[in-house]
Amino acid sequence: MTHEPTLSWFNGLSDAEAVRALRGCCASVHWAERIASGRPYERADDLYAAADATLATLAEADIDEALAAHPRIGDRPTGADSRREQAGVAGASEQTLADLAAANRAYEARFGHVYLVCATGKSADELLDIARSRLSNDPATERRVLRAELAKINHIRLTRLLGGSS
Repeated sequence: MTHEPTLSWFNGLSDAEAVRALRGCCASVHWAERIASGRPYERADDLYAAADATLATLAEADIDEALAAHPRIGDRPTGADSRREQAGVAGASEQTLADLAAANRAYEARFGHVYLVCATGKSADELLDIARSRLSNDPATERRVLRAELAKINHIRLTRLLGGSS
């Protein structure tokens, strides 16, 4: 994409371009379509509020669609956003990476989806501790937690989309 990213740039995209850009933030088609249809946004905070409100009302299938686009914590992500967000894992020891892989498998076996956490600014050891602690959540609590984590990730990626440096 060649653009000077700003809120006015985002507001000026065609619907299809806006949905495509938003799906880079959150892979849920319904989320992206609903956010795009809410344009124009007067302030970035209005966009973030719409993102949160839309996420809160998404069906579980839409959340699952969003989750499916996230790599496992500790894997070598291919997308630039995921690589940046998981930068704290890059220098982890082989043991920590093995422990993260085991925690990912345990989490997926318990909850049926990838372990999602806003990894920005967290070390591999912190991410491992979070994964282990969340394994004790019941499924309903964990769905609430992962929606909150997805909202954090969405904010970071929306900020980046608009030219911010999160």
